[in-house]
Amino acid sequence: MAKGSYSAVDIEVLEGLEPVRKRPGMYIGGTDGHQGLHHLVKEILDNAVDEAMNGHADTITVTLHKDGESVTIEDNGRGIPVDIHPKFKKPALEIILTTLHAGGKFSDHNYVTAGGLHGVGASVVNALSEKLEAIVCRDGFEWKQTFSRGKTDGPIKKLGASRKKGTKIFFRPDPEIFKTIEFSASRVEKIIEEKSFLYKGLKIVFKNQKDDTEKTFFYPDGIKSFLKSTLESENQPPIGGECFDLDRANGIKIEVAFCWTEATQERILSYVNGIHTKGGGTHEDGFKSGLAKALRNYISVHNLAKGVKLTGEDIREGLVAILSVSVPGAVSQLQFQGQTKDRLNNPEIESPVDALTRTFENILNSKPSVANALVERITLAAKARAAARSASASVSRKVGISHRLNLPGKLADCSSTKPDNSELFIVEGDSAGGSAKQGRDRATQAVLPLRGKILNSVATSNQKIAENKELVDLVSALGCGQGKDIRLDKLRYSKVIILTDADADGMHISALLMAFFFRFLRPLVEAGNLYIGISPLYRLKFGSGSKEEDVWVYSDEEKEKVLKERGNRSKLHITRFKGLGEMNPDTLWETTLNPRSRKLLQITIDEVAEVESMLESLMGKDSSDRYRMIQENAHRIEVDV
Repeated sequence: MAKGSYSAVDIEVLEGLEPVRKRPGMYIGGTDGHQGLHHLVKEILDNAVDEAMNGHADTITVTLHKDGESVTIEDNGRGIPVDIHPKFKKPALEIILTTLHAGGKFSDHNYVTAGGLHGVGASVVNALSEKLEAIVCRDGFEWKQTFSRGKTDGPIKKLGASRKKGTKIFFRPDPEIFKTIEFSASRVEKIIEEKSFLYKGLKIVFKNQKDDTEKTFFYPDGIKSFLKSTLESENQPPIGGECFDLDRANGIKIEVAFCWTEATQERILSYVNGIHTKGGGTHEDGFKSGLAKALRNYISVHNLAKGVKLTGEDIREGLVAILSVSVPGAVSQLQFQGQTKDRLNNPEIESPVDALTRTFENILNSKPSVANALVERITLAAKARAAARSASASVSRKVGISHRLNLPGKLADCSSTKPDNSELFIVEGDSAGGSAKQGRDRATQAVLPLRGKILNSVATSNQKIAENKELVDLVSALGCGQGKDIRLDKLRYSKVIILTDADADGMHISALLMAFFFRFLRPLVEAGNLYIGISPLYRLKFGSGSKEEDVWVYSDEEKEKVLKERGNRSKLHITRFKGLGEMNPDTLWETTLNPRSRKLLQITIDEVAEVESMLESLMGKDSSDRYRMIQENAHRIEVDV
């Protein structure tokens, strides 16, 4: 057929689970990193939790197998039906695991509340697994059926009599889909802990066969324990020593636990039927609205405003909250944004959450000393915001229309004034800065050298951060402000690229910079503007003269792999780069700066709570977690001397 023609023969119809294997990112968010891989665990665990939510199970066991590449999840619920479906003439188990939009949660006949609404979760896991094995105990018998890449390996088998009941799912993700397959025990444990916090009375056992450990998660206080655990992990005591909680179970069940801390960021972890809604939604909107009404009314009645105008951001500065909503009845009416359910869209959920949260005013009236401490905290936040805005306006008037006049002197800016066509390289030291400045594309690439290692923003006070010249220069170069006053529409570069040496010190500097961006410029990271530039560690020069060939490699493992593949090393010269400053400008351009040949790693945030916990462990004032991690992982590290 001629090139460019388009007819019926070009139309593809994807059948069965082919759409999932063709476009897995639509269903699990991606296959490159850990997010999509661990989303498979969430999907199967959510099904088990749905059984518990509806009173049919009280114990779930999650096993991470010794290979680190496979997981088994078992519950003691009713067991997936195995009888023959009257319409499709196949066992219900097979239909559920091999057909999109098949399940028992489209009405409230079998499940009063459920997190799985679309009937695709289990079948998606099956489609993306090299092997999946389902064992069901129900009706006095044990049944088994196995699958490979979404297709059955054979008919369902009756194994024999059994007094047990429940479902056990084993799966091993498909290496044809996922670039790397290694489940993180800590990440799986975090998923389990989150679920057990949300459901009082639910026991989840985690068996980690990789290190032969077993841990049971059981929290009778539910989200109250969740909030306290979050505060303890971040070493953030609540203001006034008080954590608050509200709940109601009239139709929609709503639970919320919250407090204020001295932190500058607000954080609301919200859930609907056990599903973490990272993007928020109408339930979060209702909570924010109700909280603002409760506090504004209390402040107005007691005449505590003192001439300060409060915004919602002032009220929520330092807020940490856990919000859990369970919606019964016709669950198919729940409206999520996408299969990964990042955001709730139901407008009717907002009002009941707002109404419940407004009753917080009653708690404020009953605890005036705690209420006054909160009002003082909020008022100070409002004054700080007003002062920052005034200072910003003053600088803007002095600078006039040219915002570039206030840039740090060591910044080698690009000539382009269009952010979409500009990028900033943050490099360590004047030596690397010199090579980068000479090797860059001056039209679109700016270079900002930093002197040595920047401050640890996790363990350093905000005042010291504000006084640090290196960080002040960085924020000035970006042009978008920081903290709650950040304005991404003012960001001067579409790509902000951390470019450090390919050694331990360089990695440390990258980690310090990422921590600073996370704490003070998080919207920039969430918008996808932050990157890590990957520079080569070795140059392998094969041959000589006209047959000379350079191969750039980025790790010791990659070097050994290339040498093994090439075999003949008679004309081989190996150069190890100790730093970017050792590269001449042309080499730096070819390997690291040129958009056509460079390697960039985009920095994203999957779970805010997980990132904060990890930063606190790695960089916080309490060194006990670091000591433990070093002890556990020292055998894996090869020291470069």
